[in-house]
Amino acid sequence: MSKKTIAPRKDIVASMVADFKKELQNMIVEEGITELEIDLSGVEMVDSVGLGAFIATHNTLSQKNGKLTVIHATEDIFSLFKTMRLDQHFEIHQG
Repeated sequence: MSKKTIAPRKDIVASMVADFKKELQNMIVEEGITELEIDLSGVEMVDSVGLGAFIATHNTLSQKNGKLTVIHATEDIFSLFKTMRLDQHFEIHQG
């Protein structure tokens, strides 16, 4: 299994999601990454489009028997992910 950590260090919102998703998909498809860890240090907000990027990335990794992990989520982002039940699909760790 090939593992990589990525840290966007900015809010994951509609204005940046297209490039972010493309980068994540390239890692999985082109580089063969099967374990992806997204470090949310410095990320204060994730909007609905951003949530979609996490879900799409999880789905792509799942097809390859891979795994998505989110680390250093703020309390608000952690709560959002739990409310959306994303914690049932991939690991989410606070601060």
